[in-house]
Amino acid sequence: MQSGAMTTPLTPPRVAIVTGGARGLGRVIALALRAEGYAVTITASAPSAQLDETVATAATLPGGDGLLLPVIADAASPEAADELVARTVERFGGLHAVVNNAGRGMRLISDTFTTEPVHFWEIPHEHWRTIMATNVDGPFLLAKAAMPHLLAQGEGRIVNVSTSSQTMIRPGYAPYGPSKAALEAMTRSWAADLDGSGVTVNLLLPGGAADTDLLPPSPERKGADGNLLDPAIMAAPAVWLCGPASGGVTGARVIARHWPAGADIATALGLAAGAHVVGV
Repeated sequence: MQSGAMTTPLTPPRVAIVTGGARGLGRVIALALRAEGYAVTITASAPSAQLDETVATAATLPGGDGLLLPVIADAASPEAADELVARTVERFGGLHAVVNNAGRGMRLISDTFTTEPVHFWEIPHEHWRTIMATNVDGPFLLAKAAMPHLLAQGEGRIVNVSTSSQTMIRPGYAPYGPSKAALEAMTRSWAADLDGSGVTVNLLLPGGAADTDLLPPSPERKGADGNLLDPAIMAAPAVWLCGPASGGVTGARVIARHWPAGADIATALGLAAGAHVVGV
């Protein structure tokens, strides 16, 4: 694991880890948290111009680059998960929220999967294992590593980034779709395990195909569900789910495109079909 330059430790109001925070949905979430005053650790699988751009953008926000820690890490590595949590706590003095966003999609298998579906029996085993390791093992490993800190303080947030139910069972979307189905089941199970602990576990999904690199590049692409959604819709619900005000909500399935600006939280969660709301 490699990271950006270390600076003097800080103690901001809240600290979050956002995996896959260099681009796409993760970038939106990480920058939204930074704009709210969070100290944020972001991960990427490799150095990239997108990572550099995200770091540069974060540096323009209140607090400057001192409140963003970029880390190169393998999401499927237990050692990397442990080190990521340890470095975050050492750097920022605590940990309050984990956003499991990093994921591998169907482009690992084929860049034409949206028009020429690949049958599950045609998928190389190593590609199946890579996607499952990142999308299923990764959230488990990071949540497990973070749990001692969250439980010790009696408060914490885990937000797992998912996809639409239709994608989970769509032909030609295995193993990506099934990996997200597993993540949804894991989220419900973890929420039950943590009931009464002060640590909540919730799902957040765009509510349709979003304009990210999970889809193949095309000047005319509209996504499988129609026009692509702007990743920016993830910002407001992600910030709320990571914050203290969401303490009465766990095991929820929050759909970002159903999160209306200015609405009260109970109404917004009511619109997020399938949400299980506790104490709101």
